[in-house]
Amino acid sequence: MNYPGRVPAEPAVPESWLLLIYRVPSDSSRGRVAVWRDLKRLGGLYVQQAVCVLPDREDLRESLARLRARIDALGGSSIFLTLRDVDEETRRKFVDGFRANSSKEYAEIIEECDTKFVKEIEFERFRENYTFEEAEEIRQDFEKLRRWLERIEARDWLGAEGRDEARRKVAECEALLEQFEADVYDRKPTDDENA
Repeated sequence: MNYPGRVPAEPAVPESWLLLIYRVPSDSSRGRVAVWRDLKRLGGLYVQQAVCVLPDREDLRESLARLRARIDALGGSSIFLTLRDVDEETRRKFVDGFRANSSKEYAEIIEECDTKFVKEIEFERFRENYTFEEAEEIRQDFEKLRRWLERIEARDWLGAEGRDEARRKVAECEALLEQFEADVYDRKPTDDENA
């Protein structure tokens, strides 16, 4: 629980890390992209091409086991290591890299809120397009935005900058949407008007 005036504790830096080194045959660009996408979705930090590191967590171990099976099915190979004796400079690079990745994703959420979501509602208000269909379409866009933020937060293990602002922006978007939905409802024609 957050208390006013109290700074939340910084998340603990992992004591050990998971390292995946892999190779996918060059004739399978679709396979290489799929593996890359899966590792990015997990929150993996690439330290060089086809070498990815993640915090040592049981859920990530399980996900990497499934990914390794996929790499094998593609005709590739992988090496999986648990790094326990990581020097401080390397540990700092890992932490900084994970935080930078999450900060970048939070910035993308903020940009999406400011440049697309808010502008969409403003445009529909300008057009006076107060239809249930439009409100539903914007609601779906908002739900995508909310789920995106949840995924970013789930892989932000080290407390990156931007989380609070991204949460605030998404909350502002929700408030704008709720007001738009209320305006749509208020403009709904009554049965007498439809007769």
